[in-house]
Amino acid sequence: MGSTAGRINRLWVWRLFWIFFWVDLLVFALLAYQIGGLELLSDLERLQHELAFLYIPVFGFQAFILLWHLIFGTRRVRKRLLPLQELAASAEKLSVEARVGMERFHTLETAISQMSPTQVEQLETGDSDLAGLEQAINSLLERMRDNYRQQARFVSDASHELRTPISVVRGYADMLDRWGKSDEKVLDESIAAIQSESAHMQRLVEQLLFLARGDIGKTQLEISKFDISAMMKEVHDESRMIDSTHEYVLKIPEEPVEALGDPGLLKQVARILTDNAAKYSPAGSTITLKAGTQADGIPFFQVQDEGQGMGADDVPHIFERFYRSDSSRTKSTGGTGLGLSIAKWIVDKHGGHFDVLTWEGLGARITVNLPQKGQK
Repeated sequence: MGSTAGRINRLWVWRLFWIFFWVDLLVFALLAYQIGGLELLSDLERLQHELAFLYIPVFGFQAFILLWHLIFGTRRVRKRLLPLQELAASAEKLSVEARVGMERFHTLETAISQMSPTQVEQLETGDSDLAGLEQAINSLLERMRDNYRQQARFVSDASHELRTPISVVRGYADMLDRWGKSDEKVLDESIAAIQSESAHMQRLVEQLLFLARGDIGKTQLEISKFDISAMMKEVHDESRMIDSTHEYVLKIPEEPVEALGDPGLLKQVARILTDNAAKYSPAGSTITLKAGTQADGIPFFQVQDEGQGMGADDVPHIFERFYRSDSSRTKSTGGTGLGLSIAKWIVDKHGGHFDVLTWEGLGARITVNLPQKGQK
């Protein structure tokens, strides 16, 4: 910057010199014309004598200005160029930082590309400036791995669930092909088994499709204001009509219990809870359906049974897809292991939550709490 300022100053001094030269020439020419002009070269001495009082101080002042600019002008130019110098330094700094940043992100990109989506490993470059970004990426990768594991388990469990009824149907079809044409007993047994397994597969496929549509956002809620008490009365009357082996009790207040939600989907939740209570309760036991409002104003509905209940270790997992605390028990009841998963998806979409109270051998009580009116 110093050499540049010096060159600029010298150019300015040289330009100033020529400005003074031509101005002086013009001024003295005008003065000479006023005095009478120059007829002969001998008049030059007379002109110099007459104008000596003027050009000596003028030349001296101009020489002083030129000398002052020549000595101190460089510093002034350097001061004027200081913002440009700072701008250039800032641009250089940004260029270096950008280059370093690109190198860092290239290192980060390389580290990410070398990671496996299925293996449990953490992204780490050793750069403290990228620690926050690394943490966010590691958190995202962990969620992706969890989703991958859940998807793999879901596919495996679904395949297992479908394999059994398909094998049964195929087995009875083979038996029909061999003996069913002539043996009516074999024919009736095979038809009944095929119908039962086909119905089971249909329920399973419908539930899988419901969850799949929900996962991709194709199941939309139709929110409206409805009466939970009326909904639970409908479920109570339907259960009594189709199940005569249990005693159904309805406990609802006289006044309506209003809530905002999708009446059809929430009724499906109540049916799932009631069906589970019937499956896992002995014949002749009581199943209680209840609706009301909590002390804090939250509307709820509840299903309670006197069945075998669940162990403390099973409760955190009962809403997982295909989870079984006792696989033989599910087989005997014809369940798919997806009912409570569907119920949880519906309740979660409504912004509600479950309260589960159970003890092994003493039954279970599951309560669905919904948001208050106007909340979501």
